[in-house]
Amino acid sequence: MTRHDSKQSAIRGHLITVLLTTALVWLPASKLLALETEIAEPLGRLQQRWAEIRYELPATQQADAYADLATEADQLLEAHPDAAELHIWAGIVRSTQAGAEGGLGALGLVKQARHHLEAALAQDPLALNGSAYTSLGALYYQVPGWPIGFGDDDKAEWHLKRALTINPDGLDSLYFWGDYLHQQGRDVEARQALEKALQAPRRPGRELADAGRREEVRHLLSQLEK
Repeated sequence: MTRHDSKQSAIRGHLITVLLTTALVWLPASKLLALETEIAEPLGRLQQRWAEIRYELPATQQADAYADLATEADQLLEAHPDAAELHIWAGIVRSTQAGAEGGLGALGLVKQARHHLEAALAQDPLALNGSAYTSLGALYYQVPGWPIGFGDDDKAEWHLKRALTINPDGLDSLYFWGDYLHQQGRDVEARQALEKALQAPRRPGRELADAGRREEVRHLLSQLEK
């Protein structure tokens, strides 16, 4: 399969998640603390359910499960429209839903994902250690380019590099950077990024997501040119 065919045949799901550490800095401290407290638990549920769907649910059941999770994310955003963290996860859920559904219909979902990720960057580009940059970069290299979609390798590289300046040791930021490099035929650089990803710190409460992502890293390493 050629790289062009690969980009058009699948819009792959992806995971970008780190601990909730960054605040909406323009809010008053009291309101900020209340917002963090309110969204921390539902955000954790979104993250955990996402990992269960991606790494435990049969592929034939994933699209519907992601659709239900997207509805839950929308409801949370109605209550907390200024929470960049929720916009990030709404984007992640829709992008992986697109990967599960496939076909041209998935393009509408990835456009929604891009909207949420751009909203997160406008609100707080450092939220979740810059995860919106990682997610948006992944979309740009996985989605077909014009005239079918908005894919753009130059934009992908810019966003992925920006993510690494914020989170240089993150499992997800390194994985997607390595995957992008592999897609570009830069396997020597890809191997360096992926081997570093395997050394990324483990995330408390994210055991399932970490295990699944590390397996994806190992699988990709096995595909690289020797």
